[in-house]
Amino acid sequence: MKALAGVLRAIPTPPGFVFAMALTWIALPAQALPSFTQVRADWRSTDIAITDRNGETIARVRDDFRVRRGDWVALAETSPALRAAIVLSEDKRFYAHSGVDWQGVAAAAWANLWNTRTRGASTLTMQLAGLLDEDLRRPGGAGQGRSLTQKLGQAAGAASLERSWSKDQILEAYLNLVPFRGELVGLSAMSQALFGKFPEGLDARESALAVALVRAPNAKAAQVARRACGILREMRLPRECEGLEGFAQLALLRTGSVAQRGTAASPLPRQLAPHLGRLLVSQARAQAGANAPVLPYLRSTLDAGLQRVAVASLQRHLRELSGRNVEDGAVVVIDNASGEVLAYVGSSGELSGAAQVDHAQALRQAGSTLKPFLYEQALEERRLTAASLLDDKPVNLPVGGGLYVPQNYDHRYAGWVSTRAALAASLNVPAVRTLVMVTPHRFHKRLVALGLPLTEAGDYYGYSLALGSADVSLLALTNAYRALANGGRYGPVRTRAGMVAAPATAVMSPAASYVIADILSDRHARARTFGLDSPLTTRFWTAVKTGTSKDMRDNWCIGWSQRYTVGVWVGNASGASMHDVSGVSGAAPVWHDVMEALHRSQPSVAPDMPAGVERVALTFSDDLEPAREEVFLAGTALTRVSVGTSPALAGVPAIANPADGTVFALDPDMPPSAQRVWFHAEGVSGQTARAVSWRMDGKPLGRGGEVAWLPWPGRHQVELLDAAGKVVDRIGIEVRGASLRAPAASAGRGAR
Repeated sequence: MKALAGVLRAIPTPPGFVFAMALTWIALPAQALPSFTQVRADWRSTDIAITDRNGETIARVRDDFRVRRGDWVALAETSPALRAAIVLSEDKRFYAHSGVDWQGVAAAAWANLWNTRTRGASTLTMQLAGLLDEDLRRPGGAGQGRSLTQKLGQAAGAASLERSWSKDQILEAYLNLVPFRGELVGLSAMSQALFGKFPEGLDARESALAVALVRAPNAKAAQVARRACGILREMRLPRECEGLEGFAQLALLRTGSVAQRGTAASPLPRQLAPHLGRLLVSQARAQAGANAPVLPYLRSTLDAGLQRVAVASLQRHLRELSGRNVEDGAVVVIDNASGEVLAYVGSSGELSGAAQVDHAQALRQAGSTLKPFLYEQALEERRLTAASLLDDKPVNLPVGGGLYVPQNYDHRYAGWVSTRAALAASLNVPAVRTLVMVTPHRFHKRLVALGLPLTEAGDYYGYSLALGSADVSLLALTNAYRALANGGRYGPVRTRAGMVAAPATAVMSPAASYVIADILSDRHARARTFGLDSPLTTRFWTAVKTGTSKDMRDNWCIGWSQRYTVGVWVGNASGASMHDVSGVSGAAPVWHDVMEALHRSQPSVAPDMPAGVERVALTFSDDLEPAREEVFLAGTALTRVSVGTSPALAGVPAIANPADGTVFALDPDMPPSAQRVWFHAEGVSGQTARAVSWRMDGKPLGRGGEVAWLPWPGRHQVELLDAAGKVVDRIGIEVRGASLRAPAASAGRGAR
């Protein structure tokens, strides 16, 4: 009896043969083990799969950090070499027995009686029963085996499984549930982490190493290699043992890196949209609550085919720029009508030293990409038309810390240019002059209404806001351009399929938005800067704008077609300057590639002219620009333009200087006559200049295109009135410091 008791303790299953097993069936007639279908349905990967709109997996995001499980792997998708290795190593008579290998039981009992080591008698089916039922698992700790009760239950469970499951189902479930090493559970996680491939691609050496880990998951490489070599010999492949220990060391090192990073060493397939995947999971967690489970998969709005085009184009063009100190980029494509994001490339991947940074969301200086919104606002407020002349020559603007002196990109100046030419050719000085009319405060409010994340007030940016001194994200900026494509209506983007679209709101005038689209689609107007043949030119209708930030740290190309808006950013995650890379040489080629892919078989035509817009034949005096047909907002059309009718609309005066919100500081050590403030009006000349008048805090200040004022401390409202006494413009200013003298009734009178 003592010998028999020793056998029961030493072998995986009790050796009491038929009698013991009969007791098992009597004591445990029905094991509560699930069906194969239930086990398969209950399986959950520790990654959340992100799919494109058609169900193709484009990203995986880790959601459970206790273990690592991959997708369920069907037996038919498992390497034949691995199937052979697991059976040879763990259960040679797997396809012959009915759950308990009685020959193995007898051999194990006999070997135990004679103190001989043997493989044991626990079958794959019995091991699977232990994996399915927590009560049948090992109690934990090295060297601890299962209790007699657990062994009996395991045997009964195996018999139950064999009655209701097929052999292939048993083997398939076992391979998906068995722990391999560390946090790796199941064939999928093990295969990708150790060998960087799908389970169907495992060769004989890899299969033998994987199976060797089943019995000793945390063994050292040398021990795993010895056991794997034994399996290879059983497979009659002894030559595969050469160099096996070194191969095992490399494979097991990968599992250590997986544990440290919490991600697979070589994600398969290559993640097409990892940054969007993380964004969607973050949004889903926020929506569900911190501790609530997230769905095992999330369907995005992306199109995997288009995503591949964007990724390939970005990487190809960045490689072409090798040597110019540029390695990062991002691409966003949005459907104009639905707001669905169709492509979202957050980085250049392996080309980047910071591939995890999501440059589609990162804040970068906007450069000239804000100019279309500035000119649209000036058109909408009827301060300009597309034909108005703006003076492109050096200008000095007083600001709080001194003078602001804007310069053009090429440090050359064109003189008098139309609004169309100024915007299409991206001239800086005319844009700053336009912002003086619109004011930074009002322009800032417009940009915020378009969803741009400007964290400071308009006065913080000052006149430099015209040249894009504010930081914006590619996603937000591309969506703001989408508002231009939609006639001025702004709505948030959608990144997850099935999301309810938020209603769009009217932010810009449809008529003014149409004029901006007409300008940005005019390749002749931008020829001054970009030439007629550039990546900005497409064989179908598009409107597009480039931008480059200070010191060439960022460059952009954003534009839209009839159906899509595409945005591209190129630069460096570190913020380092690029070497001679502009929007048209860096971002524009990628934009062109993506647009061409979108319209390979789909046309794009110019938008219909909305109500409130008219097209008029136009000429310029002194041959300033060629004659053309120009688009005007109704009531602002001109047939001939000369310097005298610009820069603001004839008959529509506006306060040009100072800007709304300007703060003046008085110096008590300077004479009062040296501290007068001059107010200048735009859009007035000759008879019109004599007709306009000014009011300060509701009291008359003076008449004419410019007046001087002796300031006193406080906040003041300045109004400009037309000939009929109607207020056509107003600004607020503030004066700080000691007063020079008490205000008198005549103090507001200024000299012309």
